[in-house]
This record gives sequence, structure tokens and C-alpha cells, in this order.
Amino acid sequence: MSKKRADKNQVRASLSQQAYKIIRNRIISLDLPPGAVINEAEIRQELGLGRTPIREALQRLALERLIVIIPRRGTFVTEIGITDLYRLFEARMVLEVFAARMACRRGKESHWQQMAEVLARADTEDVGQEELIIIDETCHKIMYEAADNKFLRDSLVSLYALSLRLWYYALFQVGGMHEAVLEHTLILEQLRLRDEDAAARLIVSHIQAFQEIIQQVMLGSPRPTAAHPPK
Repeated sequence: MSKKRADKNQVRASLSQQAYKIIRNRIISLDLPPGAVINEAEIRQELGLGRTPIREALQRLALERLIVIIPRRGTFVTEIGITDLYRLFEARMVLEVFAARMACRRGKESHWQQMAEVLARADTEDVGQEELIIIDETCHKIMYEAADNKFLRDSLVSLYALSLRLWYYALFQVGGMHEAVLEHTLILEQLRLRDEDAAARLIVSHIQAFQEIIQQVMLGSPRPTAAHPPK
């Protein structure tokens, strides 16, 4: 492959990644709500990008089940259903626990130092909800990287995005999440100690707590008083 062609492919991949991140963030934050139509022409005009990077980004989002592409009908943001909620947490429960165990075995001190630095940002008085969500997501991604399995990491990143959309869905109906994010400190301690069983128990507790809160919101039960992030 010539250098000119390689450079061209690299630019296209960069533009595709840019489009992917922008559209993904809009879906997760519910700026594009469940059921919304994805208008390719409008997105191209708004982002100033060509057809190819937009379509590549949409294909990637479809693989992650954040959108659904229906031939001859259009492209839509996937709905949020209670059945999907159950199935999502079934999958996350198994994979997150496995990731925690692998991270205990394969993680390095550099991973745990990075996580500690991220968590330090949560232990401030002026930290906002958006920042707390970013901190939570970053902690999970560090654990996925520490597990040192790209197939596991990619699967969990996709599942986490779906969970994060549920968190935004419930954001205005639940209380603060500061204490829940700081519970990552306990997880970090066990990861550093390489205590697989303890780390697994903490992960299970977080996932179950978040699932219960989202179920309460989606089923119209009384509002919970405290919120756990998408563990």
C-alpha cells in the first residue's frame, strides 16, 4: 500500500471515530432519545463530515445495539425495555465478575495508580454529576484494560454504554451518586490485593444495586433515595 493511500485511510478512520464518539455521546446522554430517527443527511451537514465516516460510525453503533438500521425504513435509536434491562444485567454480571478476577491476576500497579488518581477527583466538594459519571466509566475501563483480554474489554465497553444510557434515563428521578462512585475505592483495594473473591463480591453488589434502582424507575415504583452509577 502506498503512503498516500495509507494516509488517506488513516484520515478516514479518524473521521469515522470522531463521528462515532459524537453520535454515541448524544445517544447515551439521551440528546437522541430512544426511538429517535437518525437522519444521516442532517448529521453530515451538522458535523461537516462525508457520507462514508458517518455510515461507518452508524454501523459500529448498530453492532453495539445503540441504534437499529431497518432497510427501506430508516435508522433509529434503540428503545429501552424492561426485558432488555434484565438481559443486559445478566450479561454484565457474568462478564464484569470475570473481568474483576482477570484484573486481579493480570493487572499492574500502573493500572491501580491510574484508578486512584481518577478516584481522587471524586473526593472533592464541587464535583458534579456529569464528572462523577465520567469517573465511574473511567474506573471500569481501567479494570477492563487490566484484565488484558481485548475481546472481553470490547464486549464490556459495549454493555457499559447501554447501562450508561439507562443511568441518564433515570438521572432526574434518583438522588446523588457520589457515595456509590467512591465505592470504587473498595474495589480498587481488593484489585491491588489480588483478592479475586472479594473483588467479585463488590462488583456483584454494585451491579445489583444499579439494577434495582433502574427497575424501580422503569416500573414506576417509589423513587429511590440514592443512586448507584452503572456498575
